This record gives sequence, C-alpha cells and structure tokens, in this order.
Amino acid sequence: MSAVYLATIAMLWAGAVASLYRVGRGPTMLDRAVALDVFTSLSMCGVGAFAVARDDYSDLPILLVLSLLGFVGSVSLARFFSGRSR
Repeated sequence: MSAVYLATIAMLWAGAVASLYRVGRGPTMLDRAVALDVFTSLSMCGVGAFAVARDDYSDLPILLVLSLLGFVGSVSLARFFSGRSR
C-alpha cells in the first residue's frame, strides 16, 4: 500500500469518527441527520479509495447503493423537517 492510500484512509477515518461523534452528541435531530449524510459520503469515498488501491472495480455497485441510500435519506429527512414549525 502506498503512503497516499494510507493518508487517505486515515483522513476518512478521522472524518468518520467526528461524524459519529456528532450523531451521538448532536443537540438537534437535524444535526444528527446531517452527520449521517456526511458519514454516508465518507463511506462512499472509502469504498472508492479501496477500489482504486486494489485496481478492482467490482465494488462499484456498492457505491451505487450508498449514493441512492444517501439521496433517499436526505430527501425524506428534508420532507420530514419541512413539515415542522419552530
């Protein structure tokens, strides 16, 4: 493994830990929803980096599923929170 790959994975792990911290400690439900969306994006980046490092792109359907999951989750949460008044 190259140093670039290891640095990329380390930064993705740091972002994932920060995102999971925000999921657990978020003051509002909207903060938790945004943190889960960020975690989904970081997972997609990790799968992409893993595919590039191995030079095997058979994991690309996982990226498709994660992107659809992130999109549907974001849209459904936006619709849920738009119906609430402050």
